[in-house]
Amino acid sequence: MSVIVGLGNIGTEYNGTRHNIGFEIVDEIAKTLKTSFGPGGGPFEIAEGRHKGRKIVLVRPTTFMNRSGTAVKKALAKFNTDKQDCLIVYDDLNLPLGTNRMKAKGSAGGHNGITDIIERLGSNDFPRLRFGIGDNFSRGRQVDYVLAPFDNEELEEKLQAVQHAHDAALAFVNIGIERAMNLFN
Repeated sequence: MSVIVGLGNIGTEYNGTRHNIGFEIVDEIAKTLKTSFGPGGGPFEIAEGRHKGRKIVLVRPTTFMNRSGTAVKKALAKFNTDKQDCLIVYDDLNLPLGTNRMKAKGSAGGHNGITDIIERLGSNDFPRLRFGIGDNFSRGRQVDYVLAPFDNEELEEKLQAVQHAHDAALAFVNIGIERAMNLFN
């Protein structure tokens, strides 16, 4: 079984924002699996389904971005899943808009949600899919930028990148992180 965690913030005021792209990607995967999210019995919502015979649990933490580690740790325990079988999907300011990068492990790269996951799991050795949101903001305006929706000019590129991320996440489930990285990076 694989667990795919999309990072984001709960609440309708965050829908469509750059920081919630992880939620948007797992929502797209849920559509493919013909499932929907509901209470997960922890600080997260879940949707369960199968793809090419493999069971997948999609997770949306309800702890807010900067406390994502608590939800990830509890979800892994609930589903008795190793961190190697868990893909974390999140926004990344260090990548241009429309760029996706998969990694088998690594640092937080300044992302507070990933920092919290590393601290809670006691390791940075877990797969992740970084979704580039660009860094087109003025000095000191980073929070405003990540909590803002994508501009109209960015929407088409974003939609294509969401589909690419969707496909990469499902490849992770079916062929593993190394082969998925080779195909999608």
